[in-house]
Amino acid sequence: MIHYYYLHRETKDLISKPEAAVVADPAYFDSDFVQKVWKIDTTERVDGWILCVEALALGAKKERVFELKEKWGLTDEDAPELAKRAKLTLEKDGDQWCVKEGIKGAESTQVGFGATALEALADYARQGKIPEEMYDRI
Repeated sequence: MIHYYYLHRETKDLISKPEAAVVADPAYFDSDFVQKVWKIDTTERVDGWILCVEALALGAKKERVFELKEKWGLTDEDAPELAKRAKLTLEKDGDQWCVKEGIKGAESTQVGFGATALEALADYARQGKIPEEMYDRI
């Protein structure tokens, strides 16, 4: 099922709109209060991951992002597969998750940290480094 989500620039709310609303008004998101828009196919796990990672990196309300993460069944256990597709390593480092550039076992640079895999990926995304391969379908 297709949905659109947008991040409200001022309130940092992450708001869902059904596809029909956007089809009926193609200029729906042409507003200064819209920071970013995502078109989400809820049957594609990568769409959920990308929205959650990018929205959290852009400052969306953490509670809402984690609500969607849970709703879509995105787990810390499957996050490393997303990272692997982007040629990143995502693993626990003590009590934190760590995103490293490069594949596991190779010399790499630590670039993102967080209490959860999602927070580590968002920390990495804040630096503007998400590779295009991350957007490949899981």
